[in-house]
Amino acid sequence: MDEFQEILQDFLVESFELVEKLDEDLVELESNPEDLELLNGIFRVAHTVKGASSFLNFDVLTHLTHHMENVLNKARHGELLITPDVMDVILESIDLMKALLETIRDTSSDAGIDVNDCVVKLDKITGGSGEVEAPPAVAEAAATPEPEPVQEESSSEQSSDEEEPDYENMSDEEVEAEIERLLKQRQEEDRKKREAKLAAGEDVPSMPDDEAKKEQTPKSQATPAPAPVQKSTPASKATQQKESPKAAAPAKRAPAAVEQTIRVDVKRLDHLMNLIGELVLAKNRLIKINDDVEERYEGEQFLEELNQVVSIVSLVTTDLQIAVMKTRMLPIGKVFNKFPRMIRDLSRELNKKIELEISGEDTELDKSIVEEIGDPLVHIIRNSCDHGIETPEDRVAVGKPEVGTITLKAYNEGNQIVIQIDDDGKGLNPQMLKDKALEKGLISEKEADSMSDKEAFTLIMRPGFSTAAAVTNVSGRGVGMDVVKTNIEKVNGIIDIESEVGKGSSMKLKIPLTLAIIQALLVGVQEEHYAIPLASVLETVRISKDEIYTVEGRSVMRLRDDVLSLVHIGDIFEVERILDASEHAYVVVLGLGTSKLGLIVDTLVGQEEIVIKSLGDYLKGIDGIAGATIRGDGGVTLIVDVVALMDIAKGVKATALTESTTTTVNEKTKASDYTIMIVDDSKTDRTIMRKALEPLGVTLVEAVDGLEALNTLKQGDHNFDAMLIDIEMPRMDGYTLASEIKKYNKYKNLPLIAVTSRTGKSDRMRGVESGMIEYITKPYSADYLSSVVQRNVKFKSEFL
Repeated sequence: MDEFQEILQDFLVESFELVEKLDEDLVELESNPEDLELLNGIFRVAHTVKGASSFLNFDVLTHLTHHMENVLNKARHGELLITPDVMDVILESIDLMKALLETIRDTSSDAGIDVNDCVVKLDKITGGSGEVEAPPAVAEAAATPEPEPVQEESSSEQSSDEEEPDYENMSDEEVEAEIERLLKQRQEEDRKKREAKLAAGEDVPSMPDDEAKKEQTPKSQATPAPAPVQKSTPASKATQQKESPKAAAPAKRAPAAVEQTIRVDVKRLDHLMNLIGELVLAKNRLIKINDDVEERYEGEQFLEELNQVVSIVSLVTTDLQIAVMKTRMLPIGKVFNKFPRMIRDLSRELNKKIELEISGEDTELDKSIVEEIGDPLVHIIRNSCDHGIETPEDRVAVGKPEVGTITLKAYNEGNQIVIQIDDDGKGLNPQMLKDKALEKGLISEKEADSMSDKEAFTLIMRPGFSTAAAVTNVSGRGVGMDVVKTNIEKVNGIIDIESEVGKGSSMKLKIPLTLAIIQALLVGVQEEHYAIPLASVLETVRISKDEIYTVEGRSVMRLRDDVLSLVHIGDIFEVERILDASEHAYVVVLGLGTSKLGLIVDTLVGQEEIVIKSLGDYLKGIDGIAGATIRGDGGVTLIVDVVALMDIAKGVKATALTESTTTTVNEKTKASDYTIMIVDDSKTDRTIMRKALEPLGVTLVEAVDGLEALNTLKQGDHNFDAMLIDIEMPRMDGYTLASEIKKYNKYKNLPLIAVTSRTGKSDRMRGVESGMIEYITKPYSADYLSSVVQRNVKFKSEFL
């Protein structure tokens, strides 16, 4: 049973590979019926599937393919012309063949599908009786003695009528007589060849004894003649090798060609991709640790060697990631191959003349994405055929050729694949689309007035929208293009539509190469970080608060010639924000098709390669979140779902960004409103600083080391205006404390003043890098310390 299953699996894999291109080849054959090479290729597919299915006892499939083979055989011998009506029947039989193969794959049996009607049609084409029975054994016997068309072309033409006798209606005696005649004919041909070679002076090997005897055998003993031929097989092989050594060469090369590829289970590739994802995360972590070590042990000799190792690991990991991704890549031609047949069927159904031009079919995409884009492309092309391309009469009336053209092409653009579908039809009328959407209640009159033409084109993606006058088998239900939008967004793709009335339409699908590892822009809000897929980021801009306006309860800004809606990422994800007094904001401009949104963030962390991880069953389905990734510092960062985020943003009111100055910067009415923290492990030094600042009347808070100071900040009991920080402290030094404080968005503008005895140039530089804005070296005067603090907290002179 196991052995049968193994053979069956090989049969199915081979058969599906063979029929994959049949639709495309048959449509091409209809256009070029004289292409004998193409016809022979199609015939061989039917013949191969028939032979294998017969061996495995799939009688229904064998029966169907036998009659297909008869039709194709007549066509390749010039006895039958491939017309559109004939092609309809052949394509119907191909569809049945695919259905039978799928049934065999699912049930290991070909029962349950009726092929009799199709067989009758095939039989009528060949001029048969229309009966359903077709004994496979006889059919095989008929196929065996086919002469070599190249070697004896003239003789095959003379005896074409004799080569195609009606074996099905012969008796057993007539079949035996026919076999005897064919064997004798072959022997006579071999004898003539030998005589011709002898006459030309060539060396001719002597004929094996069994064959010599066979020539002398009387007619009455002709029937058992095949037996000696089987016994002389070794001699025959030796003779063939001497006569034509070139003929044996391909057999020697065949094993090498077979070994070039192996079939791998997709689950193994998925597992390998997951491992590579973990390796990428480890690489990012290693790079982060290397940066920290480099900063801490600056000038040490081992750093150069460590850098080399980290660089090699990073390079090899990247190369390995690319190599594994390529193993999952499939040419997009696997999707494109089915469209010539679809265009051919639709043009007949719609009574239109349509040509399909395909380019870039070798462009590769991740297997998971290839599987997802099939349905969207089907809907787009059907839409182009039904709504785009006009009837031949209409096209001629407006001066176009009566044959419409749909162009399907794929190409790389940066880290994305672009699939472009163009047609030279009547194009999209934006005003008509708006009127139709108003009629169906999909948009309001106000929205229609403010909608640009490009935005109007996207109306065809709305659920329930259709411009068809009546519902047909092809369109009219308003679900097709909605499916396109859903499926493309599922793979983080973007749809861009352009059209001109009377000229045609162009639709571009921009799709990422893979879904597992992507480039992302990391942004921050307070202490939270988010990753935004870089494919959806159009640009980033830094604006002042004066550039933000409120229109009808929504925050907007002017970006060149566009008015851009603004929303704060903290409002989307309900992050509690302690607003600061910063006069500027960062805006990430997101684009999804024709829609744009300005996302206000507190900080731009930078671009990073991230591995997408699922949030698991308990956390999946959170609005606006597509997954998570692990960053180089070991922290988990949420990945933004741009599609969902733009939907959520529609319900968010004006951001409170413009109110930050009044809500966070309290008016100082007396000296005690200023709060200064003194951080030093030496009680003596803290006392000196306290004595210097007390005459100002400010509030002073003390901390014995960096860790205590950080905890005091986190408690939020005071709004500090400045911090005096010693560098050399236990548990947490001043540099680390300054770095940690700057990680908090609400303290990024807090003045940090170093008060230390370390006077080296490298110490001062490190202090600036960690966030110190002043560097006071011990010893110092009380007046100097007081003036530095007053300057940095903008202390009002009237309080003195």
